[in-house]
Amino acid sequence: MALIILFGCLALFLIIGVPVAFALFAASVLTFFYLDIAPVIAVQQMASGMNVFSLMAIPFFIFAGDLMYRAGIAEKLVRLADAALGGTRGGLGQVDVGASMLFGAVSGSAIASVSALGSALTPMMVEKGYDRDYAVNVTCTAAILGLIIPPSHNMIIYAASAGIGISIGELFVAGIVPGVMAGIILGITSWLVARKRGYPKGTFPGWRAFILAAIAAVPGLMTAVIIVVGILAGIFTPTESSAVAIFYTLLVGIFGYRTLGSKQLGLAIAGSVRTTAMVMLIIGSAAAFGWLLALLEAPSALAGFVTSVTDNPVIVMLMVLAALLVLGTFMDMAPLIIITTPIFLPLMISFGYDPVHFGIVLMLALGIGLVTPPVGAVLFVAAAIGKIRIEDTVKTIWPFYLALIIALLLTAFIPALSLTLPGLLG
Repeated sequence: MALIILFGCLALFLIIGVPVAFALFAASVLTFFYLDIAPVIAVQQMASGMNVFSLMAIPFFIFAGDLMYRAGIAEKLVRLADAALGGTRGGLGQVDVGASMLFGAVSGSAIASVSALGSALTPMMVEKGYDRDYAVNVTCTAAILGLIIPPSHNMIIYAASAGIGISIGELFVAGIVPGVMAGIILGITSWLVARKRGYPKGTFPGWRAFILAAIAAVPGLMTAVIIVVGILAGIFTPTESSAVAIFYTLLVGIFGYRTLGSKQLGLAIAGSVRTTAMVMLIIGSAAAFGWLLALLEAPSALAGFVTSVTDNPVIVMLMVLAALLVLGTFMDMAPLIIITTPIFLPLMISFGYDPVHFGIVLMLALGIGLVTPPVGAVLFVAAAIGKIRIEDTVKTIWPFYLALIIALLLTAFIPALSLTLPGLLG
């Protein structure tokens, strides 16, 4: 009965439009009353959920991503991608995917990626004769690559929610191959759609232009290299790496590109504070919700139900993927990571799946939810930037959904894609 109250109240609050953080906390408090537990414990669990040292990296990575956006690093990456991929059929679609992979590698934020690249590429694509729905579809689906290509603050949330000492550095490295693979599949899809629609073929600007674009993009790309190599080499912790990312981005933006002035810096600080406050409030509320799930033994109940249905690991993975994809259409990513990790991770471990591998699967599955209505934040931002209705873009986005589902299934059922590189690097 307590579980029915907990999930029923949450569903009701979300349906009537209560913000996710308040819906999670209110559902938890009502369940505390039913269980005759002092509501102050909910507040204590909320504070405890936010009082985790590794979560200190989240505001720093958010700030670093916003600084990169304001410093114009996205523009340099677009030029590099255009020089490398712009000569293919529907070349700007390939440029969009390539630039999203590069920008994701330095920002780790899908919202920052779709905002920066959508603002730069969507008007350019429309001017060149591309349809608005195609531009929006490519931009929003490619933006989620930043969730699995390191660094990603969502991986930090997953590691903290798992509670079993998962290495954040290992998670970062594990996302590289699946992220690149998903980018290649999206690139092929964008080329096939562009070919079917008869979009123009671009021209290769020459090796000189490509080398100059690569040189200009190197300072921005070095952010990801410094973070990942520094963590793996033991030079600094993931939390310290987020502060290093800010310091390095400030140097690049102020003294390198000379595009980061006091105005841009002020906007980055204000935007990061708002985003951080929202994320941390969700994390705290979800922590109280997750404490109740553990108290009510929801993971054990789920494991018992699943084992009564099947003992096939493949079927179990498909069931979990289906649940994650459905949940992702109704809730934002951060609270879902905190809620679903304590429920699904013990189940997946009991069926022989590696927690690092499942973390990458979780990131990609919930990332797809960000581009799926009715609560697809990245899809809404891309549509607003592209000046097109959600209904119009959803009608033609299915090839890109299919590409992401293929990437998800390959990542889920070929663990070597996630685990080989971390194993090689020790």
